[in-house]
Amino acid sequence: MKVAAIQMVSGVERDANLERAGALLAQAAAQGAELAVLPEHFCVMGWRDTDKLALAETDGDGVVQSFLADTARALGLWIVGGTLPLRSPQDAHVYNSSMAYSPTGQRVARYDKIHLFRFDNGGEQFDERRVITPGAQPVLFDLPSRDGHRWRIGMSVCYDLRFPELYRALVREGADLLLVPSAFTHTTGAAHWELLLRARAIENLAWVMAPAQGGRHENGRRTWGQSLVASPWGTLAAQQAEGEGVVLAEIDVEQVEQARSRLPALSHRVMS
Repeated sequence: MKVAAIQMVSGVERDANLERAGALLAQAAAQGAELAVLPEHFCVMGWRDTDKLALAETDGDGVVQSFLADTARALGLWIVGGTLPLRSPQDAHVYNSSMAYSPTGQRVARYDKIHLFRFDNGGEQFDERRVITPGAQPVLFDLPSRDGHRWRIGMSVCYDLRFPELYRALVREGADLLLVPSAFTHTTGAAHWELLLRARAIENLAWVMAPAQGGRHENGRRTWGQSLVASPWGTLAAQQAEGEGVVLAEIDVEQVEQARSRLPALSHRVMS
């Protein structure tokens, strides 16, 4: 199956971001991708964290959700919309939600980011808890590909990457492809991004697909980029350093089966 990790450098205007996302998704479809995944915050990287509140959508209804459904239908493409803000029952908070759509435009999965980023090195400070309500449940969906395999796809977002127990739970439920749409800071990305992604692939003997924000944003923030696809053996099948682009890779279930057969580490677990 050909997949496309979409790398963006999203700005502060939702409609402009959707226009760029649409063009990149069309490029992915034209190049034969069956599945395209957008990065975290693809629809907006606001001036401040609270900008998400004004753009929050009701589950099942909104500009961004309509864009994803309509684009999936128009392109005949499986699309995962990295994240968008959905209304939360908690005052002045939103869920940071990843949505998966089939080529018919039907939404097949919603995952709310569970682990919320907090970082302070004296120069940069982030605390997602100020405006984001955490999710609580791992989420998977099935994608029957043109090659006849029914991919079992596990969803996650950005900071989740640092919590291997989430991915092990997804693999226990049959995941053979793990998605990690992200907006890693340049500081943490330079130190840990590739290392963590390859580790999640290796320890779970699964494909990992990580579309990212990558560059200097209109709000002054700089994200790491390096959108990539990693094999079940931890090798990089495709990547792009910075800037907007479509990162294409061919993935196949045979590599998952071969890796898990040769090194059956998943069956050797002792501790749960």
